[in-house]
Amino acid sequence: MKQCDRSTPRDWVDNAVRLIDADTQRSADTHLLRYPLPAEWGIQLYLKDESTHITGSLKHRLARSLFLYAICNGWVTEGTTVVEASSGSTAVSEAYFAKMLGLDFVAVMPASTSPQKIALIEAQGGRCHFVARPPDMYTEAARLATECGGHFMDQFTNAERATDWRGNNNIAESIFEQMELETHPVPTWVVVGAGTGGTSATIGRYLRYRRHATKLAVVDPENSAFFGGYETGDAGYRTDRSSRIEGIGRPRVEPSFVGQVVDRMILVPDVASIAAARRASRVIGRRVGGSTGTNLWGAYALIAEMLAAGQTGSVVTLLCDGGDRYAGTYFDDAWVAAQGMILAESTVVIDEFHATGRWTG
Repeated sequence: MKQCDRSTPRDWVDNAVRLIDADTQRSADTHLLRYPLPAEWGIQLYLKDESTHITGSLKHRLARSLFLYAICNGWVTEGTTVVEASSGSTAVSEAYFAKMLGLDFVAVMPASTSPQKIALIEAQGGRCHFVARPPDMYTEAARLATECGGHFMDQFTNAERATDWRGNNNIAESIFEQMELETHPVPTWVVVGAGTGGTSATIGRYLRYRRHATKLAVVDPENSAFFGGYETGDAGYRTDRSSRIEGIGRPRVEPSFVGQVVDRMILVPDVASIAAARRASRVIGRRVGGSTGTNLWGAYALIAEMLAAGQTGSVVTLLCDGGDRYAGTYFDDAWVAAQGMILAESTVVIDEFHATGRWTG
């Protein structure tokens, strides 16, 4: 009888999953904040505050899921070097989990990445590897992983696969559990951005699985390909340009983006994202990142639409990360001016919305 046995010891795998589960148990769920709007509108706006994760952003959930997915598939085991194409929050969060498991982590990123982002990754024990051209990140990450016998995590392909969209405390399930006692417990809209596409895929699938009437809106910044791909139905749509709103927007439609579960897409100018982030920071008393501003611009527009139609209800969006890491960019007037951006017009639109509920954006 011919046999082939490739089984490996499971002790490391068992302990790795235990460590990740223990980290989850130690972390309370993220808060759902009420964003103040006039009571007479009859519409409530909520922010799911993902900045309270230990690595400071929504990407903590993604990194956790990606590690569990890779470990349980047998791709990551004891001594595996983990490689990712990321210059931002995903790399920070993946470096955290790699360090927890005693694994080496390499983030492949453009040479233009800010020193602040590099420092955050290195503070979690990660190593940064640079490429001259941002589009080369993917192939270089795959090459490095092959060269060292490691594993390319590939967030842009695996994000929508790694998360259990039916439940298991994913972000959609968490939102609906936290909304249960609110005036309008089933939101009219959930508004999110797309970076990998994993969050929108998870929420869109969950809405259908649970038969909620809630609609999903995806907001997209300048230079990103998701809006164009959605509008044309072209999964190969590309802009080959980088987004200035970190954490969302991509130069190509990523494999994890599932446009079929999205009810509406909204294209948001970068000046609008930054103006909304600054306004929200004043309203809630602490800085929020630019992607939160993008989310809020879309949420404001939808709320104004509901008001004009005489509807009541609720809208939920995400506070993706804190704004302190963007002190030298979105909150720096000199940086904004150097980008050729003038925030005044978008600020007037936001002020008009808060004062009257009308939308002129």
